[in-house]
Amino acid sequence: MIIGTGVDIIEIGRIREAVEAWGDRFLQKILNPEEIAYARAHVIPYPHYAGRFAAKEAIYKAVGNRTLTWKDITVLNDPDGKPVCHLQGKTVQGKIHLSISHTRYYAIASAVVEA
Repeated sequence: MIIGTGVDIIEIGRIREAVEAWGDRFLQKILNPEEIAYARAHVIPYPHYAGRFAAKEAIYKAVGNRTLTWKDITVLNDPDGKPVCHLQGKTVQGKIHLSISHTRYYAIASAVVEA
């Protein structure tokens, strides 16, 4: 049974502008070290920063728990490349399914919480 769904889309340029303006301070506020390292492993990291940002927003919406913070959620990839959500110090009722995609200009993520 589906408990909740969430979707978020963000302009990659907005994330790029924030990173250029505030640098690591911005990244460390919204992403965990593993997420930053994942994005930096790519030639152009901005779509990956934006994808993680959108994923966290989608998870907030799907879970409906406003007590989660940016740092409570870590979005990584499993060995097959599928994005997965790890919650640090928090529990959510159900399993979170996650999908992330991006184009040249936008990143989008969808989250589904299943009982």
